[in-house]
Amino acid sequence: MPTRLKEAPDFSLVLGGPLYQMFRRSYLAGTGRELLWRELLVLPLVAWLPLAVMSSFEGHVFGNQNLTFIHDIESHVRFLVALPVLILADLVVHERTREVVALFLERHIVTSEDTPKFYAAIKAAMRMRNSVALEVALLVFVYTVGHLIWRHETALGAATWYAVPEGKSLRLTLAGYWFSWVSVPLFQFILLRWYLRLAVWYRMLWRVSRLSLCLLPAHPDHAGGIGFLGDSSYAFGPVLFAQGAVLAGLVSSHILYQGQSLTSFEVSIVALVGFFVLVILGPLTMFTPLLSRTKRSGMRQYGALATDYVIDFDEKWVRGGAKGEVILGSGDIQSLADLATSFAIVEEMNLVPFLFADIIRLIVVTALPLLPLLLTMMPLQELMTRALKIVF
Repeated sequence: MPTRLKEAPDFSLVLGGPLYQMFRRSYLAGTGRELLWRELLVLPLVAWLPLAVMSSFEGHVFGNQNLTFIHDIESHVRFLVALPVLILADLVVHERTREVVALFLERHIVTSEDTPKFYAAIKAAMRMRNSVALEVALLVFVYTVGHLIWRHETALGAATWYAVPEGKSLRLTLAGYWFSWVSVPLFQFILLRWYLRLAVWYRMLWRVSRLSLCLLPAHPDHAGGIGFLGDSSYAFGPVLFAQGAVLAGLVSSHILYQGQSLTSFEVSIVALVGFFVLVILGPLTMFTPLLSRTKRSGMRQYGALATDYVIDFDEKWVRGGAKGEVILGSGDIQSLADLATSFAIVEEMNLVPFLFADIIRLIVVTALPLLPLLLTMMPLQELMTRALKIVF
């Protein structure tokens, strides 16, 4: 049997990249996440506070526009809820992904023969995480494609605190310029950087999945010992919550200020929630071929073991080979039961390293910010009455 290594690699999905280095130089971030509160305070204020000040100066906080600043739920949710949650996600993802990488060694899944390749995958991920070119490309994308999408698809076509329609175009207010060229790009960059990090994470896992991993078909996690990958998906729960909050804010704006109903967004909401969850769990199916091979091999091996044992058991206890011995209390019975349990675990082994419960939990986290929208369909009292009837 190959020797095992238990040395945990130094890995972080979030402590790197040009923006992180810029935050360190400006004392918004430390060597770890100990100064996260500064980033958590400064970025939302940069995105939201100038909008409040400029809108107040222009008289758009409580104006006669179709959408005043104080009533722009979408913007408040985006900058005061979703953005802080995306920043806080750094702490959760940093801790959890480090644990996951270490578990590959601690659980003896990566052997000494494959350890150099394992560390090579980690180093490649760190280089991609630190890439200046990727973050610059992301910034260019935000100020080109992202700006066009916001202007033509997201921005409301009515008079608002940030823009006034002029023919087929929008004339931005003073606050609107900050909104469209600072606040929105800042949020888009932070959100899209999470997708970039997800790409880094799953690229590394893809390289790991190509190693000769030592999986155990009878492991009680029903995933050969890598069920912790499904558990690790919870680390990205804050990212899903933030996206759900943005979706809720966007839908609420259309309901409150464009006269649309929640039911008209049912398909879009279901599709987007499903897409967000798929982005987190879908890439883990890269381990399916390995799990499938492990299960088939386990069925053969444990099937042969079970056959040999049952033959001996049958000859001893059924065909009379153990005359004079009492079967009750015999260790043979317990061993037979234990073998049956092990075979059942192999037979029930999953072909993906996550459970149905993991899917449900991520759906709940993503959809949670959308629940208040139910109040647009019925009053709170009626909603609570119906809920009580369902429970009782």
